[in-house]
Amino acid sequence: MLSIKKYAAIDIGSNAVRLLIANIIEEKDKEPRFRKSSLVRVPIRLGADVFLNQEISEYNKNRMADTMLAFNLIMKSHNVVKYKACATSAMREANNGEEVVDLVLKNSGVQIDIIDGEEEAAIIAATDLHSFLDDTKTYLYVDVGGGSTEFTVIHLGKNVASRSFKVGTVRLLNDIVNKETWDELQLWIKENTREYEKVDLVGSGGNINKIFKLSGKRMGKPLTYFYLTSFYNMLHTYSYEQRITELDLNQDRADVIIPATRIYLSAMKWSGAKDIYVPKIGLADGIVKSIYFDTVSSHTQLK
Repeated sequence: MLSIKKYAAIDIGSNAVRLLIANIIEEKDKEPRFRKSSLVRVPIRLGADVFLNQEISEYNKNRMADTMLAFNLIMKSHNVVKYKACATSAMREANNGEEVVDLVLKNSGVQIDIIDGEEEAAIIAATDLHSFLDDTKTYLYVDVGGGSTEFTVIHLGKNVASRSFKVGTVRLLNDIVNKETWDELQLWIKENTREYEKVDLVGSGGNINKIFKLSGKRMGKPLTYFYLTSFYNMLHTYSYEQRITELDLNQDRADVIIPATRIYLSAMKWSGAKDIYVPKIGLADGIVKSIYFDTVSSHTQLK
């Protein structure tokens, strides 16, 4: 007997807000399968407000309310039965984050949970990441966001160290990541990878996904440190406008892709990694699986 349910994940990040709708296919005596059905992305860039002014502007509060109303209608159109909306770094740090949560609930009926870094890392760990990895190897998993980057050392299939740092693309664009934070990150990576003879990077986030797509590599094949360095240097030769017109980048991707690449390259350098694998999974994928397996603090029935 075949059963198909639709779950949705809303990922409210510092650079963009995403709605992922997934089909969960259940068959007797088989593991459930998770298939992406629809993905909508809106570049609200909450971090540009919060990291400079400590609160979300009236303009972006209203954009959030409108976006969540649209997401609610899309979920209903898809017959979604359960969803979870998670807000991360920008909403965590906004003085008026709870005010935005209340406004969104009132205007759209969507309940947003502002999650801490620990829950964010736990949700990401619920993804299919381990199915892409070789359990005989050591990896440094790097999930780059607009406000923060999550790092996890995975050795022989097990997470052995994890930490979130306030080093994100929107923060770097606004030049608000100090040297002390970079030094602390460098020290953490070196201390937690030095005992391993060989470390590979695993990268997640919209920017590394775009870089991988532009490379033309086949899924499962890594990007090399040399390639990423060359790409980073090439990006600097293009103006912002040229990155949009010649590299076919969205306008909200054309600026953050440079600091994102810098974060991945720094992590590779400090861990000694020569390759970076890009499985194209992230927080939204983890939210869907966490709803299904009931491992998150809460989720919501769509009304």
